[in-house]
Amino acid sequence: AVSFTESGGGSVQSGGSLRLSCEASGDISNSCIGWFRQAPGKEREGVAAIDRIGTVTYDSSVKGRFTISQDSNKNTIYLQMSGLRPEDTAMYYCGADPYDFCSDPWPPLSRFGFWGRGTQVTVSS
Repeated sequence: AVSFTESGGGSVQSGGSLRLSCEASGDISNSCIGWFRQAPGKEREGVAAIDRIGTVTYDSSVKGRFTISQDSNKNTIYLQMSGLRPEDTAMYYCGADPYDFCSDPWPPLSRFGFWGRGTQVTVSS
């Protein structure tokens, strides 16, 4: 089974930066791994995704500000966030689609699972 542990969240001012980490246990070599976020009262949405064959996708709201990367030796996926805005405030989660590599457009959210507990990101204006 796959599980994720997210870390690196915090409180920053608008324009600040954070780097989130998602440490995976289990085999994710054939999966699409995504960072997702969910703000209070809103649905969970995809932010960025990556797989082992090099596919990288971003939601348009974060393109140019966020960078997803991975260290396969550490089985860890990172999300470098710059130019943070108050609307980026949310709980950030890792999830995996174990059925296929990443694609653009994203597969349905229902394909993703193995959610971690999340890490909170709060951006103040």
